[in-house]
Amino acid sequence: MKVDTYSNVSTKVTVNDVWPCSKAALSFRIPDHKSGKLDVQYLHPHAAIDSSIGLNPTPLLEFSATIGSKELALGGEIGFDTASASFTEYTAGINLNKPDFSVALLLTDKGQALKASYIHSVNPFTCVAAEMAHRFSTYENTFTIGSSHAVDPFTVVKTRFSDNGKVAMLCQHEWRPKSLVTFSAEYDSKAINASPKMGLALALKP
Repeated sequence: MKVDTYSNVSTKVTVNDVWPCSKAALSFRIPDHKSGKLDVQYLHPHAAIDSSIGLNPTPLLEFSATIGSKELALGGEIGFDTASASFTEYTAGINLNKPDFSVALLLTDKGQALKASYIHSVNPFTCVAAEMAHRFSTYENTFTIGSSHAVDPFTVVKTRFSDNGKVAMLCQHEWRPKSLVTFSAEYDSKAINASPKMGLALALKP
């Protein structure tokens, strides 16, 4: 058993091996008596189940499960709000992994959108990716392509282009262990009068 207490008066009690390969966690905030939540996890080399329930009169129920292996996996997620007696989310997907590529097919947005993605490793330093999405309600199709290239062991450059005309670039450098400096830029080719967006972020870790 493990008990964690955080600065905002949040408490989490974790019990391992309630039964083999399982873990249960009870979390709550004081004095909010409606904040309690119970999480139960089951982890197996070929299956994983995660469920949670709010400890209040009208709890939010969440359940997710995945089965398969390192190469092929099937999974899904369901959320149900007992207060409104409605599903907050339900998704399903299948993923195929190979040494040099990965393919995924996802049904998202409560079954309203279908997404397909493909990632290919060109070499140990460069990979390219593409994603296509179809929305059933509007028959809208979108796509995005991108790339990632390791300039050196400490610097990564990523690019992204979407069919809506937006082009983005990110450069991240680890200037010391666990400390990162990131520069990003985005340009919308359809917004002629708008200036490109640029950002700079610094993350420091001891």
